[in-house]
Amino acid sequence: MIILNDLRGKEFALNCDLIETISENPDTTMLLTNGRIYIVRESMQEVIDKTIEYHRTIQRGIV
Repeated sequence: MIILNDLRGKEFALNCDLIETISENPDTTMLLTNGRIYIVRESMQEVIDKTIEYHRTIQRGIV
C-alpha cells in the first residue's frame, strides 16, 4: 500500500499492485485493474517512485 492524497488533500492508502495505467492530463489519473479511477495530487513520477519503494521494502522483508 502507498499513501496518496486526493485532490482535496485527504490521505488514503492505495494497493499499488492494482494500478494498470497512470497519466497526467494535467492531474495525475490512475486506472486500476478493477476499473476504478483515482485522481491524486502527486505527480506520475511520485506515484511510480512510491510504488518502487514499496516493492523494495517488500523484497527486503521489512513489512
